[in-house]
Amino acid sequence: MKTVLITGCSSGYGLETARRFHAEGWNVIATMRTPRRDILPKSERVRVLALDVTSPESIATAIEEAGPIDVLVNNAGVGVVGAFEATPMSHIRKVFDTNTFGVMAMTQAVIPQLRSRRSGVIVNVTSSVTLAAMPLAAAYTASKTAITGFSGSLAHELGAFDVRVKLVEPGYAPTTRFAHNTAVRVEDLIPETYAEFAAPIFEQFAKPTLVTTEADVAEAVWRAANDTTGQLRFPAGADAVALAKAG
Repeated sequence: MKTVLITGCSSGYGLETARRFHAEGWNVIATMRTPRRDILPKSERVRVLALDVTSPESIATAIEEAGPIDVLVNNAGVGVVGAFEATPMSHIRKVFDTNTFGVMAMTQAVIPQLRSRRSGVIVNVTSSVTLAAMPLAAAYTASKTAITGFSGSLAHELGAFDVRVKLVEPGYAPTTRFAHNTAVRVEDLIPETYAEFAAPIFEQFAKPTLVTTEADVAEAVWRAANDTTGQLRFPAGADAVALAKAG
């Protein structure tokens, strides 16, 4: 029976992905900054561990407690929407700490066991902002695009040891907590000088024609974790699939 470790399982994509892998008969190690057992299936195949991907000590403890794993899903992330000019560099660094350096740190922590066994998969969850440029998301896009390049290079590097690296690219999901998972309010990042520009963009956000569901992402992660064709990128959701085809 295989084991998957998923970061950022307190809600959204991570939670749904944990439920999906459990339903498929896997052992699931669901991690989150503040552990909650009640939101996951009651099963001996589900473990919940505390994990802050921005803390080296927390990563080391979680990896030790988890034991051997077959798949790592780097899902934990934070969002930032707003004018880049108005976004404090301190917050941009926090976004990169989780979305970029947190992914790299978790990946580096699990590589030794996967490499030594010459098996395993690392799935990095990014965003459809890496498929097409979108306004008011410059810092977030940068943090996720870095992982696109990182994953492509790492796929070659670890392929020599039969370890696979995959990218899952979710589209726009208005039902997730993306906009809330940040210390800075959106309205604070839209100064008056950007109000006229931002208004129609937020109107479009409020009435999307195509959206991505949590189940869409869980399905894409499942396919990525089990793919043996060499495919790197897995767009998730109708809007992301459309962007990927257009690109």
